Amino acid sequence: MSGKRRKALLVSAVLVGGVMLMTGCQDSDNGGAQSSPPADPVGVTASPNTDGGQGGADGSGADTGDGEREQVQQNCGAHDISWSTRSETQAGGYILLMAKAKPGITCVMPAALPTVAFGSDGTDAGPAEQAVGEEITLSGSTTAYAGVSTKTTGEDGGKELDTIIVGVGDDDPDPVSLSVGTITVEDPIVTNWHTVPTDAVPFS
Repeated sequence: MSGKRRKALLVSAVLVGGVMLMTGCQDSDNGGAQSSPPADPVGVTASPNTDGGQGGADGSGADTGDGEREQVQQNCGAHDISWSTRSETQAGGYILLMAKAKPGITCVMPAALPTVAFGSDGTDAGPAEQAVGEEITLSGSTTAYAGVSTKTTGEDGGKELDTIIVGVGDDDPDPVSLSVGTITVEDPIVTNWHTVPTDAVPFS
């Protein structure tokens, strides 16, 4: 329930309670005489649309203003998604992340850089593109792709790891750990989410 709707219902309950209390007092003053039920307080309503068009408590949709409901989609979290990875050789080699919504889930990948981290020190992958992409709605077979280049330096060195930590974006509260085989990590970068895998090649 939205804050506006909750506030409206609380105000309605307080006002109705106040009217009933006043009616009870009048009954006592009149020797217990019965009185007709109080009218609804003017301007107070518990209509389900008092939230100004926000989705219902079940998240099923929002009021469009003409009595119809439109679907309200949630942002994807890492655990809404079936993840897979694939090693690619283009651009010196990179890891292709593939994300599909789990069965029965429809969610939106935000127009934001994926969160990709490595190792116990949480080394983050920087952006491989100058601008963020567009939102992608995941449902059914729709797949979002992002490319991760784990080493962008020309010198020897780096950390040898076999897993990466992936979140949908910076606000994802519960990222997942993915096994990717042995990789060398040094100054990693990651692309935005894309709907075409060839667009997710991380050129440094």
